[in-house]
Amino acid sequence: MPELNNEKKALLHICCGVCASYAIEALSSKGYSVTGYFYNPNIYPYKEYLLREQETKKIAKFYKIKLLNSNCDFTRWEKNCAMFKDEKEGGARCNACFKLRLKETYKKTKNDNFNYFTTTLTISSHKNSQRIFKIGKEIGDNRFLAIDFKKKDGFKKAVEISKKLNLYRQNYCGCIYSLRDREKRVEDKK
Repeated sequence: MPELNNEKKALLHICCGVCASYAIEALSSKGYSVTGYFYNPNIYPYKEYLLREQETKKIAKFYKIKLLNSNCDFTRWEKNCAMFKDEKEGGARCNACFKLRLKETYKKTKNDNFNYFTTTLTISSHKNSQRIFKIGKEIGDNRFLAIDFKKKDGFKKAVEISKKLNLYRQNYCGCIYSLRDREKRVEDKK
């Protein structure tokens, strides 16, 4: 992978503080200078968005990295994903969501002169890393770092770090539809 300007400045799209913890460690251990980017217009309700943003700020402070935030543009996310509201998690809705968030991260990468970008989304066992890699490469070509953060017990390490730092751990992906589906599963078990 060619390095731009011989630097390894990486913009890390962060979905939540828990997932960011191990990803920051993994990137730093490979010599990347990491800046976090919290862009998640999918998170619903807004109080959940604020909670995840707050936990991400804790992680950024703990690891002493700069954190860039964006506005919560739920309307934009909804325009991109509402047509897939009845899809199961992991389908077309998730692809549209990944694409929106990675496009914005790539724009930030170019505008703020980062050499690379990647995402914490690959740390989840519920997310298809190969699909995320494909989307990232389509958007950013060789600037996208295709790193599967769940490898080498990445998710397990992230959970351990989150317990150590007493971070909030959410129990659904984040979007209104994943929350709806989770609530339905809970109700069906009763």
